[in-house]
Amino acid sequence: MSVRDLDEYPWDAVAPYAARAQAHPAGIVDLSIGSPVDATPQVVADALKAATDAHAYPQTVGTPALREAIVDWYARRRGVPGLSVAEVLPTVGSKELVALLPLLLGLGPGDVVVHPRAAYPTYEVGAKLVGATPVAADDPAQWPDGTRLVWLNSPGNPDGRVLGVDELRAAVSRARELGAVVASDECYAELGWEGPWAVERVPSILDPRVVGDDRSAVLSVYSLSKQSNLAGYRAALLAGDAALVARLLTARKHLGLMLPAPVQAAMAVALRDDAHVAAQRERYRTRRDVLRPALEAAGLRIDHSEGGLYLWATEGRDAWESMDRLAGLGILAGPGVFYGTHFPQHVRFSLTATDERIAEAARRLTDAG
Repeated sequence: MSVRDLDEYPWDAVAPYAARAQAHPAGIVDLSIGSPVDATPQVVADALKAATDAHAYPQTVGTPALREAIVDWYARRRGVPGLSVAEVLPTVGSKELVALLPLLLGLGPGDVVVHPRAAYPTYEVGAKLVGATPVAADDPAQWPDGTRLVWLNSPGNPDGRVLGVDELRAAVSRARELGAVVASDECYAELGWEGPWAVERVPSILDPRVVGDDRSAVLSVYSLSKQSNLAGYRAALLAGDAALVARLLTARKHLGLMLPAPVQAAMAVALRDDAHVAAQRERYRTRRDVLRPALEAAGLRIDHSEGGLYLWATEGRDAWESMDRLAGLGILAGPGVFYGTHFPQHVRFSLTATDERIAEAARRLTDAG
């Protein structure tokens, strides 16, 4: 398989529903894409401006300041002490890493890439790109022989499912039995909402309670797009097995996958400033508290959604019928079928809309209920 063989971009199928929603007299409320709408924190923007004299090529491995900030951040915010700078690496956003990791690990035909049943589509795209076989399975007992890469996602996109320490430990154990790398996409980790995650930290795959002091064949992936409103900066990172990090660094040097120097400077500042993260979390909490009861009043059931940036909902009928009903209210969501064939009746609602638009969606949903 090659890039030419990839499927059409699925969001094109949403265009008719977007057009219908846009025709609503009070305008569209677009809850389909998780693209941040709030301002980039001033402390981060100032750091970017101060670093605009970027005449030299940036370092693929990251500046010492950035790598130290990543190490400190994992200890402070993710409960992962003891990392060294040799175990961390910045990436050009997390999507390119998700798509390219099978390639960078040397996977190909005959290899299996496991991903969640409700999954960000790029996990499957990355497997197909190298001719590997994608398998959607949440239960480690169902991961087949030949598995060489396992993707976890906690909190999940689209379903907001959070994996606890025991579940993460079981996943690592099974992946090691299979001789597979396990990569955990944790980009929504600051957004825990319900159950224990309302007060406890969402655990990382690198948490000592999960891996002890053995990080071999384990990677944690994180993005600042959501916690810091840096989607346009393409600021992300990975951490874990030092040997794997070194291997990925060599490949990324050859491919020119380097983060621009001003972005590296801004990223280091963002990772050291917790205040803006707490403020953004409260914005999303407020929006969630407005939207969730309105969806339920309109007859939708919320599944999982214990963490993350989305509400995963169903009214017990085909997702495209729900999309049509919502479009009639001027609301655009994301159809569950984009996230796997197992969820033909679910739709995904993003919290990345302004307070005013979330309130307007809630009003329309409540009136329709």
